[in-house]
Amino acid sequence: MKERHEKLRMMMVTALFAALIGILAQITIPLPLVPITGQTLAVGLAATILGSRYGTSSVLLYLFIGAAGVPVFAEMSGGLAKIFGPTGGYLLSYIPTVYITGLILEKTRFSVAMAFVANTIGMIITLVIGTVWLKYMSSLSWPVAFASGFAPFIIVGVLKAFLASWLGITIRSRLASANMLPKKNAPISQ
Repeated sequence: MKERHEKLRMMMVTALFAALIGILAQITIPLPLVPITGQTLAVGLAATILGSRYGTSSVLLYLFIGAAGVPVFAEMSGGLAKIFGPTGGYLLSYIPTVYITGLILEKTRFSVAMAFVANTIGMIITLVIGTVWLKYMSSLSWPVAFASGFAPFIIVGVLKAFLASWLGITIRSRLASANMLPKKNAPISQ
């Protein structure tokens, strides 16, 4: 019975994080080809707080909802055309990003310093996959793809990685204290 309650609780938390990604996606700073959004911050939070398994589940749920046409992507958009469009690589990159970021933390420790390292690696994964996708889907040269899909996001990405780390570890610690995380996934060391 206790295991069923834990599973249900984690399903609800996973759904909550999928919604959080959709909400933070609406915080947008428009740029010519790829806007700066709060999505990547939310993905980092999901990885830092939930780890690889549940963080990935929340991203998959978010992408599924958006692919179905619900306007949860940046600028209140949704649909398969968005996923397979020029900026779709950034959306699809969230899957390996959240998984690898969460896995790094699970294999090391849940601390702000390790979370910053993991989230910075996650940011690089997102930018590389998104930029390569943008280059091929928009028929851009490598210098133009790098200048429009990678370079403008480095400083903001490092700031988001820090925020996801600091907020994520703080929230994770509180959730663990309130028994809102599974015991096997709850070790915290700040």
